Amino acid sequence: MAAPHSHAETCPGCADPGAAFSTHDHGHCAADVLERAEALAAEQGARFTPVRRRVLEILLEEHKALGAYDVLQRLAAEGFGNQPPVAYRALEFLVDQGFAHRIRRLNAFTACMHPGEAHAPAFLICRGCDAVAEAPAAPVRVALEAAAGAVGFTVERSNIEALGLCPACREAQE
Repeated sequence: MAAPHSHAETCPGCADPGAAFSTHDHGHCAADVLERAEALAAEQGARFTPVRRRVLEILLEEHKALGAYDVLQRLAAEGFGNQPPVAYRALEFLVDQGFAHRIRRLNAFTACMHPGEAHAPAFLICRGCDAVAEAPAAPVRVALEAAAGAVGFTVERSNIEALGLCPACREAQE
């Protein structure tokens, strides 16, 4: 198996968590993530069906989290079916393959901007516009594991989400 592609090396702009809150070539980000997800699915022998691909495309349209029913409405309008399992199964596949993340605070999903890379981001969620950025969280995770270890607890899984205001929403509020 080839070494994981480091997206940050080839596209430093997309690797910047602040890109979710700024003007940038989002079409490039989306196309690159979709291409990498397709390659990873093929490498892993996972079936990247048309509905799964379309759900990832929908999640990649903006740096925002979407609920399953928002995704389902889009799929239904495009002729992919209107039963909730259609959206839920596709979203579950994307999360299981590391192509999307579940944002628990919003009960929603967002595209992973770093598929195929070992990472455990913190999610920066704008309470004004629902934009979501994936930020590196290694120092936070080290501190969490140290605090847990101090009381004999072993962290098996964590999801770090921070709620606040993106630069545009903060400026609009001031």
